[in-house]
Amino acid sequence: MRIISYNVNGLRSAMTKGFTEWLQTDPADVICLQEIKAHQDNVDFKQFEALGYEHYWYPAQKKGYSGVAVLTRIKPDQVVYGSGHAQSNEEGRFIRLDFGDLTLINTYFPSGTSGDARQTYKYQWLDELFTHLGELKQTRPNLILCGDYNICHKAIDIHDPVSNKNATGFLPEERAWMDRFFESGFVDTFRHFNPDPHQYSWWSFRANARNNNKGWRIDYINVTTPLKDKLKHASIYQHVKHSDHCPVFLELSL
Repeated sequence: MRIISYNVNGLRSAMTKGFTEWLQTDPADVICLQEIKAHQDNVDFKQFEALGYEHYWYPAQKKGYSGVAVLTRIKPDQVVYGSGHAQSNEEGRFIRLDFGDLTLINTYFPSGTSGDARQTYKYQWLDELFTHLGELKQTRPNLILCGDYNICHKAIDIHDPVSNKNATGFLPEERAWMDRFFESGFVDTFRHFNPDPHQYSWWSFRANARNNNKGWRIDYINVTTPLKDKLKHASIYQHVKHSDHCPVFLELSL
């Protein structure tokens, strides 16, 4: 199974920049999209169907905001919309697909960049997710958690850890949550294969950051430890440019 996670920062915008043409290159079997900023009825989804993808949407109630979707050539046995928490569901932040004994979750973590209230909500959301994942692992131990986490875990994951030490997305409390997350039984699949620095998945639009590779690694596809032996390859597609993020990739043997 080949999986991509990609924050497209507006699906309709990405489609004007060659997103559908990129899909024609067969980049993955399952493509998890975040920040779609769209509803199914205002996207030409027939383009995806023509390429063999089924599609499942969980948009935010607020138009032009947030939302997740999954394009898949592998038919899921079950699709679960939302995590059971009202605000997260209103913002379209969580969708789950079950494939046999494998559960894939596509999620868009809050960013916290717009002020203290959102940062407070981000911590609430992190706690809710951690609890939900712990409960889910009791019956569905083979989990894949895709998404824009809006957190850099370690200094290697950010171009300037010193000047960003007080920036949301790299705060000590957020990084501690990532520590607890991995200690709870998840594997950082990208770092499993790629120990080298300067590999990022998001760049600011300011100061020519992308061309200078002044980025952050905040997009992940992580798996629970029972799947560790099935990991085949992970990478970041920095050359793919439909968004201020780029796709991240994982291949599993099933």
